[in-house]
Amino acid sequence: QAQLVESGGGFVQAGDSLRLSCVASGLPFSSYAMAWFRQPPGKGREFVAAIRSGSGTDTYYTRRREGRFIISRDNAKNTVYLQMNSLMPEDTAVYFCAAKLDVIGREYDYWGQGTQVTVSS
Repeated sequence: QAQLVESGGGFVQAGDSLRLSCVASGLPFSSYAMAWFRQPPGKGREFVAAIRSGSGTDTYYTRRREGRFIISRDNAKNTVYLQMNSLMPEDTAVYFCAAKLDVIGREYDYWGQGTQVTVSS
């Protein structure tokens, strides 16, 4: 059974940086597209960033986060990362990673349990 485990969350000050990690097991990692989503307090889950399978040269972000957040992957370590810079209080959320077979339009197949990021002003 596939499993995704996130880590790297924490409590930081506005302007700080964090790098989230998500380690995958039980699936052919390099063949899967990976993504990060987040759920702010009292709100629904929202897309943050995604990276295609393989070498990960194709990445996608929401316009608001492009430039501050960087998604990357290390297939040798079965790990996807989210580098978050210049964090703001509105970035406070539970961050989830997700995996899916790299087919456009397919829903995500697997989800992690989430890691909390809290940004204080």
